[in-house]
Amino acid sequence: MVKIAVIGAGSLTFTRRLMMDILAVPELRDTEFRFMDINPTYLEMVTNVCRKMIADSDVPATIVPTLNQREAIAGADYVFCLVRVGGLEAFRFDIEIPLKYGVDQCVGDTLGPGGVFYALRSIPVLLDIAKDMREVAPGALLLNYANPMAMNTWAVRRAGGVPVVGLCHGVQGGHWQIAQALGLPQEEVDYICAGINHQTWYIQVTHKGKDMTPYLLEAFEKHPHFSQTEKVRIDVLRRFGYYSTESNGHLSEYVPWYRKRPAEIKDWISLDSWINGETGGYLRETTEKRNEYETLYPKYMSGEVDMIHLGDRSSEHGSYIIESLETGRVYRGHFNVANTGLITNLPDGCTVEVPCYVDGNGISPAWVGALPMACAATCRASISVQEMAVEAALTGNRELVKLAVLHDPLTGAVCNPPEVWAMCDEMFDALAPWLPQFNGEGRTWPDIPQPNGGILRFPK
Repeated sequence: MVKIAVIGAGSLTFTRRLMMDILAVPELRDTEFRFMDINPTYLEMVTNVCRKMIADSDVPATIVPTLNQREAIAGADYVFCLVRVGGLEAFRFDIEIPLKYGVDQCVGDTLGPGGVFYALRSIPVLLDIAKDMREVAPGALLLNYANPMAMNTWAVRRAGGVPVVGLCHGVQGGHWQIAQALGLPQEEVDYICAGINHQTWYIQVTHKGKDMTPYLLEAFEKHPHFSQTEKVRIDVLRRFGYYSTESNGHLSEYVPWYRKRPAEIKDWISLDSWINGETGGYLRETTEKRNEYETLYPKYMSGEVDMIHLGDRSSEHGSYIIESLETGRVYRGHFNVANTGLITNLPDGCTVEVPCYVDGNGISPAWVGALPMACAATCRASISVQEMAVEAALTGNRELVKLAVLHDPLTGAVCNPPEVWAMCDEMFDALAPWLPQFNGEGRTWPDIPQPNGGILRFPK
């Protein structure tokens, strides 16, 4: 019996998707899930819905709900982190305070002032999870889905002392788009992606051995839907020569070119869709979804609304990784791991998203080499912000936080230094309840490096 802890399980949509993906594997149908969340109402809802799905699927899996993180992790083989630290209350500050200073974010969970402060409050929680894993689940693998992915996993590798891999579905989504644009079956389009999370680049796209990269720009420009919804991504493709994994709205907030003049923003984004770039759009989306869950919950339980079926497995990496580690079946995906010379023109030690292979021996990242120069330059600008933010989160250094935000590409396009300092001070005040490491001085967490030098090989 495999034991899986899900920390932040109150995310009803994602938790039930993850559980059903795992139960789609015949060898994993007797899995014991430990659901943990700090919100008892959401924990009860997700437990009841998922237990109904298990009963309807006639599998022997079990769920143990708990409000105690350490209890959930004890003896686990795998730990999933799905947390959103501070919830929607903190998220609102991430978006609304920077907007007062002209920093227009669509999502604000990866880079920018919102992403930096999200990391500052998420990293202590992740390190607490890692501490529990070291003490009561030695050898367990942490599979992190929580953003900001690059900063969170970087901090855990430095100070968590547990094996960790970061998972995102952006690569799979872009793969689907590329196949649609080219008019080809998705399973026939192969690719290699490399970069950093949310700024990963399709550096190789092939169809039956033919290089399709030169045909992507024309295919996207002529596509009736993508030509309207992916204007930023297409413009970057036009200038860089490579397509980015991330949605139009996400990509627009990591670079200094598309959101700095309010009058021009409408030329690049759709104003009524968070995924295409709406200002604060993901905050609106998640707020509406929270309210929707409460409406849908009784309909799920009564059977009025259909739920996920056992054979409806998604492309999320989590279940495939566990399947490969437990059965030895080989899986190839793109994960977030330490840069140990994998991308030669990005700094060693940063978090990179690269092809990885999984089997019964562990997770083996693949060597990529050098990114195209423009792609690497864009990534390095973000990595500099990430590096300072991670160091600040681990040491409680307020001035380093401000320097990180000062060097953020979008912030630098619209704010001068005094404005950055004032904005950060305002965010520190508003977000103080979730920033314990800034209540004192000096290093808060000692370096406890990831085992095996960041190479994820660990026999089961």
